[in-house]
Amino acid sequence: MRIRALRKARGWSLDTLAERAGISPSQLSRIETGHRRLSLDQLTAIATALSKTLDELVESPDDSDVVIRPERDERRGLTTWLLSKDDGPRGLTVGKLRITEQAGDVGPDDLGVHPGRDWFTVLSGTVVLYLGERVLRIEAGQAASFSTMTPHALRSDRGPAEVLIILDHNGERCHLGT
Repeated sequence: MRIRALRKARGWSLDTLAERAGISPSQLSRIETGHRRLSLDQLTAIATALSKTLDELVESPDDSDVVIRPERDERRGLTTWLLSKDDGPRGLTVGKLRITEQAGDVGPDDLGVHPGRDWFTVLSGTVVLYLGERVLRIEAGQAASFSTMTPHALRSDRGPAEVLIILDHNGERCHLGT
């Protein structure tokens, strides 16, 4: 919450904002310090007093809602960036994957199965898609879509590969471990 920073930027005292918002200075102090939950009425009154929208008032003061940090899984040779948060469109998850685990001998224990469909497009490098008995090379600029009831795995071919992937809930849980 940005109330204190916005108040101070205007050069206003706690008493000044409290008076303009129609709440007590002690309530406002507890709201600013996070020791009191505020009602929608109070939030609206404070936003109006500061000439701000509700969105401007509650936007994050840091970059945590803007910058997407990678999650590395060295064991699986995978780095992921979750591009959609809190259930993307239609419950789908959009992510970027950097695959460093090289193609090679892939056994039945390496192949996953789950309900749904997976879709990905290769941004750079080449991905080897193990799909049942088939082994497919998907080059940069190409895409693949398949039923995930077919045993499958993704590996990189001769160097890292990056993909943009769309997963349903089952695919997210299986591939990203979320």
